[in-house]
Amino acid sequence: MKRDVTADLDVRILAPTTLEFQIAVAPHPDVAVTESLTFTWNGEEVAATEIIAEHGNRIHALEVGEGNVTASYSATLLGRAEPAEVCAADLTRYLRPSRYAESDKFFGFAGTEFGEYSDSVTLLEKVSAWVGTRLEYVPGASDPIDGATDTLLAGRGVCRDYAHLVVALLRAVKVPARLVAVYAPGCEPMDFHAVAEAFVDGAWRVVDATCLAPRQSMVRITTGRDAADTAFLDNHKGAIALNNCVVTAVVDGGIPHDSTHDTVSLG
Repeated sequence: MKRDVTADLDVRILAPTTLEFQIAVAPHPDVAVTESLTFTWNGEEVAATEIIAEHGNRIHALEVGEGNVTASYSATLLGRAEPAEVCAADLTRYLRPSRYAESDKFFGFAGTEFGEYSDSVTLLEKVSAWVGTRLEYVPGASDPIDGATDTLLAGRGVCRDYAHLVVALLRAVKVPARLVAVYAPGCEPMDFHAVAEAFVDGAWRVVDATCLAPRQSMVRITTGRDAADTAFLDNHKGAIALNNCVVTAVVDGGIPHDSTHDTVSLG
């Protein structure tokens, strides 16, 4: 499998700040990765500091003054990686409530809706289908600070909202679950995409209740508790405005077939 991904961001800096970008793909063992990442500030190329976080998340930090910052990233991946490593600490961490996946608010509700499914694979399919049919995908319908409870009450949102609700429901029925930011060939509208990842049948399995793109060709960028860990851009201290963001993701040989009945691991 050959996948090509790009991200081009244009950010206006209204007051001096530290920017943190998470747009570079995570390590993909046994996959040949060729990539390029450049930043400019007011037209001059500048160097970023790379910080390696949990799960290989790559944070690129820049301290900049007022003006304009651009980020340009491209990568080509040849092959597929093995399923993500399973760590005992993660199986505990990803059962706990978090900022945007407040699973403790869903214990009774999730137990009533999904408590009858003892088989974890069936449970995964049922939760994904329930969220996919319960929510309406509406760009701009949600606020960046909305959590899973807000999404359930609103009945609409975007990919991060779907993923947060899936994660919260799964944690509430004792299935470790987390959020993953990905490049997603075939996604429409094309953008950075968010999916859930659940520990089922001894491995991390990807869940995309939006069904906007086939899971087999997705490319992992960041992994974490929720969007607080996986945002493509963070701003500390100053003020910014995102002028433009263009994302592309394509796979050679056509978009793979995906079925909600299948268990799929990111690779």
